[in-house]
Amino acid sequence: MPAQKRKGKDGMSNWMSQLPPELHTVPLFELTLPGSHDSMSYDLDINSSIIEPDGLKRFSKIYCVRKIVRKWAITQEATVTKQLDAGVRYLDLRIARKPDDTNPTRLYFYHGLYTRADVETVLKDINDWAGTHPKEIVILSLSNFKGFDKKIEKQLHTHLLDFIKTLFGAKLAPAWEKPTLKSCWDNGRNVIVSYDYRAHKHSDIWKKINYYYGNSMEPAKIEARLCHALEKERPDQHFFVCGLNLTLPHDARILKYILRMCDNFINVIQRSLPKLLQWVKQQSCKTPINIVASDLVTRNNFVSTIVELNFKKVKA
Repeated sequence: MPAQKRKGKDGMSNWMSQLPPELHTVPLFELTLPGSHDSMSYDLDINSSIIEPDGLKRFSKIYCVRKIVRKWAITQEATVTKQLDAGVRYLDLRIARKPDDTNPTRLYFYHGLYTRADVETVLKDINDWAGTHPKEIVILSLSNFKGFDKKIEKQLHTHLLDFIKTLFGAKLAPAWEKPTLKSCWDNGRNVIVSYDYRAHKHSDIWKKINYYYGNSMEPAKIEARLCHALEKERPDQHFFVCGLNLTLPHDARILKYILRMCDNFINVIQRSLPKLLQWVKQQSCKTPINIVASDLVTRNNFVSTIVELNFKKVKA
């Protein structure tokens, strides 16, 4: 039966708890999980300075430039809570410190611009959601730290890691175990935090999760790159991400896209996503696929399409 018809009254907000018993003892590395790329990009602040690309930073004071950056940096439409309600179980959280912030440990998310919401506020929202959905496992990937000046880098990481450990507490699944749905449920652990900072020494914080992506605006090139990664590079016994996201060029070729007055990144993604989802369904028959991350996760039946792949793992 298609996943869309399995949703029930709760939609996809509790899909993990509804998986067949045969999958309850399968390592989470071997399940197929829907994730969102640049999960906080719906919250970009038009009044913030430009953080990337580097070539546009000097134009931060020009409103129309910030407006263009925002138009081509938004990859999600729904809040993090709504993404989780929709069935997303992996969040891509990229973190930065604003220069000259009067609060020495306050951090934000970013993609082109900074977000309005700060990191601690959003993590509290995620913790609240995890508390009301104890059988849904949430994977948080914190990475791409910007603005962490060397003088305060260690202090910032220490503060954020301590906050994470205190906030999620007993919900954190330790990095030394091989988690399954059953082991997470039995131990009351439903949050996995991956933190891309080599110096951390916390047993309940996971190492970086490899994120494979096509680095292109062309679906065919994305598919070819991901095929190679899935066949040759994916790790055993650890999480990995297959990123369906399009990537704008980092050089002058970007002008080909951002100067389209009647277009934006969301429209480009919407045109490409159905083809990429079809590729995922075909590729899942050839190679294992763990986390599948996408832009616009609340469109095109993205979540239900990815969740449905798990039922192929159940022997008839």
